Amino acid sequence: MAVPAPAVTSPVAWVLLLVLASIWGTSFILMKKGLVVFSAMELGATRVAVASLLLLPFALRHVGSVERSRFKWLALSGMVGTFIPAFLFAYAETKLASGLAGVLNALTVVFTLLVGALLFGQRLTGLRVLGITLGLVGTVVMLLLGGSGGAETPTGEGNAWYGVYILIATMGYGLSVNVIKHKLGGMTPVAVTSVLLLLIGGPALVYLLLGTAFLHKLSTVPGAWAAFGYIALLATMSTAVAMVLFNKLIQQSTALFASSSTYLIPIVALAWGALDGEAFNLWHFAGMVVILAGVLIIHRAR
Repeated sequence: MAVPAPAVTSPVAWVLLLVLASIWGTSFILMKKGLVVFSAMELGATRVAVASLLLLPFALRHVGSVERSRFKWLALSGMVGTFIPAFLFAYAETKLASGLAGVLNALTVVFTLLVGALLFGQRLTGLRVLGITLGLVGTVVMLLLGGSGGAETPTGEGNAWYGVYILIATMGYGLSVNVIKHKLGGMTPVAVTSVLLLLIGGPALVYLLLGTAFLHKLSTVPGAWAAFGYIALLATMSTAVAMVLFNKLIQQSTALFASSSTYLIPIVALAWGALDGEAFNLWHFAGMVVILAGVLIIHRAR
């Protein structure tokens, strides 16, 4: 049974929200730096493998006490909320500016609501439908009119549709948030995160070591260790630590409130992107405003 959310959001929940927004807002520039040397597949596998190894001691401590019926939900949440998005975001950022990736991440709120309505009985009102529609319209404005913000083409138009990979990833996030909230209630945040990573970390590590050129690049390519450092920091903070904090936030609030860090993530991501010289035009700004307006309506709608 899921733990009922408190009627009033606690100060601790707000602090967790701000910390998570800062951590995840920085993750997009870290991915960009890691992709300088490593491929998207190598980055995704490294991110998952390092995070699972970091929390392995906690996983071994908790795995024996997990009810058997919950392993399927942990595996599902791990795959759609961590494993697959790690590769999708990395692949998207091979052509898409990191700041724009951070803005598109706001669609997590849209899909959290959609999945909650379709699979978990959450009420879908007219205002919430409006919010969902605005979120998707804003995405089209950003990608179709604004371009990718990258440097592969003069204005990035040809690469803008790499944002679709982020769209798919946020669908997975929306499902994962609801699974954690409705199917994994009662488990501690550390238990959820560590066991979840235990289930997906093994395949990621095997693929990384046997199916990629990761070790060869690490030993021969100049700058590889620096790039690995960025990915290791990404795995430590944005995957391992942030997932524990996020699962704690889900338990202390609602699934929608927990996903509302996406209000602040774009600001942090765009700030890092600007410092790194990424393009951000008026169409990007307009699309971001429309997306965040949709997210605001979703949160305010009853």
